[in-house]
Amino acid sequence: MRINPQFLPRQTGFTLLEMLVVLVIIGLLAGLVGPKLFSRLDASKVQTAEAQIKMLRGAIEMVRLDMGRLPQAKEGLALLETAPVNAREAARWRGPYLDDAIPSDPWGNAYQYAVPGADGKDFALYSLGADGKSGGEGDAADIGLLPKQ
Repeated sequence: MRINPQFLPRQTGFTLLEMLVVLVIIGLLAGLVGPKLFSRLDASKVQTAEAQIKMLRGAIEMVRLDMGRLPQAKEGLALLETAPVNAREAARWRGPYLDDAIPSDPWGNAYQYAVPGADGKDFALYSLGADGKSGGEGDAADIGLLPKQ
């Protein structure tokens, strides 16, 4: 019995050349779209830092209302979570002033707190930006209420 090859199922699939063409196209698209997405990611981190600084600033102002003073430089932001050692001040402390722990900035660094701030501000509260160093430009610039220079 002889089988006609016309009735056999044909094997279908992609050739190596077709696969390479598809991979090159995907690579080109990723090369064009990727940088745009990463620039958006950096901008969103700056916006997150600004929002967290506003939240921390509000908590510091609540401390001022309750205790009649700002956290001292040596107490820093820890006063938002932990009552002062002085019994008289601890009686006026109404914390913790945050629902969760003090957040790190979007780049994983601690927020900086200093007394006094720049331009007549009572305090400085800021992130060192993407580079984790004072100063910088763009995404590496310091964000928030900056200290005296």
